[in-house]
Amino acid sequence: MTDTSERTDQLEGQTLAEIGADESIELAEQAQRRQSLWAIRWILFRRSLRHNWALFWENRIGRFGLGIIAFFAVLAVMPTIFFATGYWNPAIYDPVTGLEPNPPVQRFTVVNEITDPATQIDFTRVLLDNRIPNDVLPGDVVEIPLQPAPPDSRHWLGTDPLGRDVMSQLMHGARAAFFLGMLAAVVTVVIATIVGSVSAYFGGAIDAFFMRLADLLIMIPALAVLIVIGAIFEFQLWHLAVVIGILSGFGGTAIVLKSQALAVKVKPYIDAARVAGGSNTHIIVSHVIPNVMPLSFLYMMFTVTGAIQSEATLSFLGLLNVRTSWGLMLQLANNQGYLLQGLQYWWLLFPAGVAVTLLAMAFFLVGRAMDEVVNPRLRKR
Repeated sequence: MTDTSERTDQLEGQTLAEIGADESIELAEQAQRRQSLWAIRWILFRRSLRHNWALFWENRIGRFGLGIIAFFAVLAVMPTIFFATGYWNPAIYDPVTGLEPNPPVQRFTVVNEITDPATQIDFTRVLLDNRIPNDVLPGDVVEIPLQPAPPDSRHWLGTDPLGRDVMSQLMHGARAAFFLGMLAAVVTVVIATIVGSVSAYFGGAIDAFFMRLADLLIMIPALAVLIVIGAIFEFQLWHLAVVIGILSGFGGTAIVLKSQALAVKVKPYIDAARVAGGSNTHIIVSHVIPNVMPLSFLYMMFTVTGAIQSEATLSFLGLLNVRTSWGLMLQLANNQGYLLQGLQYWWLLFPAGVAVTLLAMAFFLVGRAMDEVVNPRLRKR
């Protein structure tokens, strides 16, 4: 009896060991299959990335826009290098607190009535100018610092009316533009992709709610909304980026991405995933959103363009609490009376204005080039 029990225990032990070994083998095979699946996905992703990059690089306007973006990216990094290496002194080249200690001066003769504006200055203006001693009389010669000063070897783009370096402000403004544009684009893509995919997949009341909200946001001028919000609240740069992202994400971008999601929804693999028991969340996350993402990245470029233009407008109106930006550079020139001076003080107007135009145009051109990558019909023209 004892021998029979021992044999039974041995057989049970062997059976359990075999079952455990079989389970281990099965788990190892599953892990290997998962690893192989991810390896295949990675290979397909790299192949698709190389193919799309080749299509993008064939587009000349895309290469041109990408070159402009790269130039401004380098421009945004340069202040860190200049300050770290000691090439720039923060006391002189800081975009907000930096001042030129030895600006160029111009000699003027104090007169009661000006006959030559290039060499004479009105006595009344002398009395009101804090830079000139109060004991000056008509006929005396005074030296007035030239601020804003034209470009020279120390200040490549001159100085503004407060004596600050324009090139430093331009470089730091590029940082603000990139931060604003990228954050606004990410918020837009996340919201619009989710809203468009969910609306297309579920339809019904959910679709009706989000689409009517999108119609409402399209009808309301976005710039007017930003001006009102900026006038009521203390608006910082990241606040503006989030607001722009929300307005764009729930607005027209969501409608466009919903149309793309509707085309994905009727694909056979969506029905196959549903029949296989996939949940709604799994189908949306694993199948709908990945097929909508290429179009999402396309509209990300267009969102950056709008964000940069909105920031410049709000900064020019004084409704944005930022340390420095291209819009603030134009606002200072306007407040000091240099905006309508023509080309006489061009370094106060053209660097910031051209920077806003070029960077916004660059992202738009990259978006147009990406449009041909996303939409095969455009490549056939």
